[in-house]
Amino acid sequence: MNASVQESVDCVVIGAGVVGLAVARALALAGREVIVVEAAEAIGTGTSSRNSEVIHAGIYYPAGSLMARTCVAGRRALYRYCAERGVPHRNCGKLIVATDEAEAERLAGIKARAEANGVEGMQLLGAAEAVRLEPNLRCTAALLSPTTGIVDSHSYMLALQGDAEAAGAMVAFNSPLESGHASNRGVDIAVGGAEPMRLSSRLVVNCAGLHAPAIARRIAGMPSDRVPTPYYAKGNYFTLTGRSPFSRLIYPVPVAGGLGVHITVDMGGQAKFGPDVQWIDDIDYSVDPRRADSFYAAVRRYWPALTDGALQPGYAGIRPKIVPPGAPAQDFTVLGPADHGVPGLIHLFGIESPGLTASLALADHVAAMA
Repeated sequence: MNASVQESVDCVVIGAGVVGLAVARALALAGREVIVVEAAEAIGTGTSSRNSEVIHAGIYYPAGSLMARTCVAGRRALYRYCAERGVPHRNCGKLIVATDEAEAERLAGIKARAEANGVEGMQLLGAAEAVRLEPNLRCTAALLSPTTGIVDSHSYMLALQGDAEAAGAMVAFNSPLESGHASNRGVDIAVGGAEPMRLSSRLVVNCAGLHAPAIARRIAGMPSDRVPTPYYAKGNYFTLTGRSPFSRLIYPVPVAGGLGVHITVDMGGQAKFGPDVQWIDDIDYSVDPRRADSFYAAVRRYWPALTDGALQPGYAGIRPKIVPPGAPAQDFTVLGPADHGVPGLIHLFGIESPGLTASLALADHVAAMA
């Protein structure tokens, strides 16, 4: 597309991660003309491919929050979608484990919050009941979440992309947004890369994940005071040599900033441990092998049989937070024209976990706003 010619398009979605692809699919299925612009060379190269691949039940989030509502609705929709599309997934369940009496006392509150969010089937278990389910576990009590599961996130994103393209959407890779201008007529954007484009759009949806605040600031006319400051909470993962000792996911009682070092299993049976919480200033996906020391200590509280040398550096992801360390937890933030006063512009900020689980419901939420 010649950069000197301004093309008109109904909708532009910025970012081909899991949420951007779900939004593009929802808009395309509603009959909208959609182009997805993605700065990277492929789908889901950021947060979408650097997480635990967990289908979250909706346990931890404040009742009535957008995070809670879209997680529960998204989880139900995701299981249906994966079953219909043949996306590899497994409803394996999860145990939240307490390793002392103080933690055990917190489990009832976690269960109550989950039930307030509409999470089904939560069960408090004594130590003996939990160990019967998972013989390698050591705990004083546990909370069973039977609706938690795992999904092959890349296969899921490929399915979303296929649906969107089958409905007429187009995905342009290596196409970073360079600038934009919002007016009453819509939003004009300039896209860089090897084939620069200028697009005039009735609707632009910013699903750029870690880069969403920076993208918002590049669009002239967007009030700067409505754009949050990004904060990066890195999560490191270590993998276990050999097969997982557990059939379910094992989570500790949550810690500040995250859900603690937990054990998840991928579709191939490989166990991974993480993520921890490491606040950083710049995007950096390297994993420092020395961080394994704290992983051994954390995991041995509930799996004392973990042997020295069994953990290998895996990968890292970054939570796109919009609150600083020590601040109260954020909700998903979806800002449309009613919030910032700019027609034809929707921003999604702070879409960290459970964004993967919530993606279909978030897409419905955006489509309704649009």
